[in-house]
Formats: sequence, C-alpha cells, structure tokens
Amino acid sequence: MSVAQQIMWNRLISVVEEQAQALVRTAFSTSVREAGDLSAGVYDVQGRMLAQAVTGTPGHVNAMADAIAHFMREIGVPTMAEGDVYITNDPWMGTGHLHDITVVTPAFHHGKHVGFFGCTAHVVDIGGRGFGADGNSIYEEGLQIPIMRFADRGTVDQTLMRLIRVNTREPDQLIGDIYALAACNEIGQRRLSEMLDEYGAAELTGISDFILTASHKATLERIAALPRRQAEGHMQIDGFASPVDLRCKVSVAEDHITCDFAGTSGIDPKGINVPLVYTKAYACYALKCAIAPEIPNNAASLAPFRISAPEGSIVNAVRPAPVALRHVIGHLIPDTVFAALDQILPETVPAEGAGALCNFQLSLRPTRAGGRRAEVLTFNSGGAGARPTLDGLNATAFPSGVMTMPVEATEHAGPVIIWRKELRPDSGGAGTWRGGLGQYMEVGARAGHEFDFSAMFDRVDHPARGRASGLDGAPTTVALSDGTRLGGKGKTRVAEGLRVQLAFPGGGGYGPASGRDRAAVLRDLRLGYITAKAARAQYGLTEAEIAGALD
Repeated sequence: MSVAQQIMWNRLISVVEEQAQALVRTAFSTSVREAGDLSAGVYDVQGRMLAQAVTGTPGHVNAMADAIAHFMREIGVPTMAEGDVYITNDPWMGTGHLHDITVVTPAFHHGKHVGFFGCTAHVVDIGGRGFGADGNSIYEEGLQIPIMRFADRGTVDQTLMRLIRVNTREPDQLIGDIYALAACNEIGQRRLSEMLDEYGAAELTGISDFILTASHKATLERIAALPRRQAEGHMQIDGFASPVDLRCKVSVAEDHITCDFAGTSGIDPKGINVPLVYTKAYACYALKCAIAPEIPNNAASLAPFRISAPEGSIVNAVRPAPVALRHVIGHLIPDTVFAALDQILPETVPAEGAGALCNFQLSLRPTRAGGRRAEVLTFNSGGAGARPTLDGLNATAFPSGVMTMPVEATEHAGPVIIWRKELRPDSGGAGTWRGGLGQYMEVGARAGHEFDFSAMFDRVDHPARGRASGLDGAPTTVALSDGTRLGGKGKTRVAEGLRVQLAFPGGGGYGPASGRDRAAVLRDLRLGYITAKAARAQYGLTEAEIAGALD
C-alpha cells in the first residue's frame, strides 16, 4: 500500500506543478509569465497543505500554507459548493502585501468535498500610490479585497470586477490575472479527480495521512540528530530613512526548532514592514534549506519550525502598517537565521547574499501626443553568497527563487528601453569561494515619455557580509545619468531624456581569499568576473600570471 501511496504523493506534486504551469501560460502580468512570482498548492479538507508546485517562491507558498484556514473560517465550509472560487489580497490572511492575489477553490470529487486548491500571483498594479515604499498606511497602498467569493457556484461577481477595474491602473492585466488564477485551480481539480478515479479513491484522507505522517517523522529525525544548542543572529540593513536591526535566536530542541525575533527593530513609518505570516515563511525556508532540504514542503514538514516575533516589530507588523515592500525585509530574514545557524552547524550555510530582489517599477507618462501610459515592473537579482564548498551564483534570486525578466519582455510591456544589462565584475566578495556577481543595469523611457522610478533596493549602506574570513560583496548604487544619487527606496520623477543607472550588489565570499585555488582565480580573470586590479590586490596574482590569463 505504501508504494501506491508514494506514487500518489508524486502524482499530487505533478498535479500542482501542472497547476502552476497553467498559471504561467495564461497570466497577463510579466511578473508571473516571465519571473514566476507565484505559488500553487493542494490541501486536504482540514486545510493542511499536502503538496506545492516546484515553480514558485517560498514567500508565497509557505505563507499560503496558513491561508486556507482563514478562507475556511471567513467563507464557512458548510456554504461551499462546486463552482465556487474565493479571493483575497489581505496581507495578514494572504501572503503579506496587497500586490499578491490569492485565489482558493474548494475541490469536489463526484459531488463530495475532498480538499482545496490555492494559488497566488504578484500583480503589476493594485491601485493606491503604486508599488513602492512611500505609503504611510495600508490604506494608501491600494485596493483591499477581503476574503470573499469571486465566483458563486460558477457565477462570477461582476460588481467586484467593476470595482477592481476602476481602482487600478492596469485593469486588463489584473482582471486577466484573476481569471488565470481561477483557471489554474480548475486544472488542479480536474487532474485530482482523474487521479482519484485512477486509484479508486473517494477522497484524499488516506494519502493525506500518509504524506503528513511521513513528512513529520522525517523532519523530526533530522532535528533529533542536531546538537541541542541555541545561538543568536544579527544583521543590520538599510531600512528606509534609518537602518533596521534584524535579530533572531535559534534554539534546537529534541522535536522542534524555535526562531524568535525578539530585539528586532519596531514598525517603520514607511511601507517596508512585514506581516508575521511572511516572516514565518522565510524563516521556515532558511531552517528547512539547512536542515531538511530534500523533504517535500507541506504542513507537516513545516510544523516543527516554530517562529515568533514581538507584535509591533518590523517583522510582525499589524494593521494598518504599510507593507507594500515587505519582501525587501523578508528576503533578508534567511541571512539573519543563517547567522545563528552557522554557530550551531558550522560549514553548512552560505555567506550573506544580495537577499532582497533588485526590483523596480516604472510609471510611464507621455509628454507629447502619441505616447502611452504604462506600469512596468522588472525583477532583477544581485549575487548569492558563496557556499562552504562552492562559489556563489551570479545574478540569482536567493531566497525568493524568481527568475530575472528578459529585456525583450520588459521592453514589450511599455515604452521602456534597457540600455545596459550585464554582470558586474569584482562585485562578488573575494574568498576561498567567491561570492556571486551582481549586475549593471541602465534604464530609460522611449522618446516622448517621462516616468516615476520606484526603487526597492537594499544593501546600499550594508553590503552582504562574507563568512569565515571571506570578504563582503559590493554594495548597491542608484543614480541618474546626470550624476544625481538616489536612495535605495522611494519614488523619484525622472524627466524625459534621463536614465537610471544601477549597480546591483554581490554576494559575500566564504573563507580567506588566500585559500582560493589559483586556477579558479585565473578562470575568473579570463571570464571577466574579476579585474586585473582585484586579481592582484585580493588574490595576490603576479603581473606575469595576469598577463598570461589575459593574453
């Protein structure tokens, strides 16, 4: 029986991956189609996550693991029917900010309620001030959609659709994304019913118990093998107008691990605050990466990780705190957890990386006839931290896992020109293992347009730190083409003809630079990852070696 259950478990994972791919293929927003900023999962009738799609982000899927319980409570399970589809973008009952739409569909098999499908996608616009850190409360950040029915027994709520349409700048994209979310859940339902019929099962109870029991047992075995220790991690980051301190204490018990963020900075006046659900998502992800990376992600494998933070801290922000850029702080939580884990499990976790995605949004306006308005969001990445036995990955989104948007897709979305996009030499911290490289990027508007540039960056004043004597990565820089320096967060008007010049951060190095293999240094020099100056100063190459490598 266990062999059949294992096969069904794998089938469930393939079902939700097809669900996610259906969303990628049908979504309107480039953030979903090109970057994969989404999640998809299947849940049992008790609202426990059984499987998640491989495609997607930890922040979405781990946060969405808690969301189904809210839908069950707010909608009322006895009222649920075939053809129903539910929706919200509530940051505290969804995935942390208004720009994420979560859609949940009750799954029925031959008339019987057997579970739920859920999915989330980041949308380009939700109204309000637009995507950025400038808001002073949640009420400024966009349209709030409480948990409610998008479709009631197959009939879409057109009043809701009209309200959404008149309150957003990109209504066609947003409405299209909502229908895509509903459609991908429907795909999941179809495949689930086919699977249950194939195996002669009437419901998910049996496979649910198998998945959750096996996952919980496997995770507990990994935790039991760890030393019973506790350690504290600390990282200072840019914040908005003043630095933010992230602090956590990780404690390993026999059957669980706690991660407490007491001592972390309080709520910020601007929109960089993090609801606890998102903090939990990325803290759990960091613990799972280090301790049980190959155990599938579900409710049971996440349960032994207990995350807490003081209410009113920046990582447990309460309504009506502004939370639009909760990801900028949230993506740096794993590095804070790793700082503690490194003391408990030496030579296990990587050096600090760029962490936060290097996102920015352009709100374009015509300055003459023939132009057009557009909202263009781009996803970009700095370098990942070096690992104990490997270099850091270049221009790679860790921990979020989303993809960098192609230049062609970005330029197709609006009157934007990407003048430059290339790896940034010397940005990875030197070490026995080198940090991953960041990028250079230069962006402007087509003739006849000006734009507002919404910056969403960190690591300007606090670059990624190396580990075990590795050197720090290069910091973020933001400037206009006329030389004006810009801050890492906030909205700036950019006049027609000016460009924004960006240098995204590199990851920290691991181990002393003197321990790096000479052949690896020469290879980096030939590939342009480091310059002759860095090869000489940081790695001690001779002029003859440099000349030979560049010949």
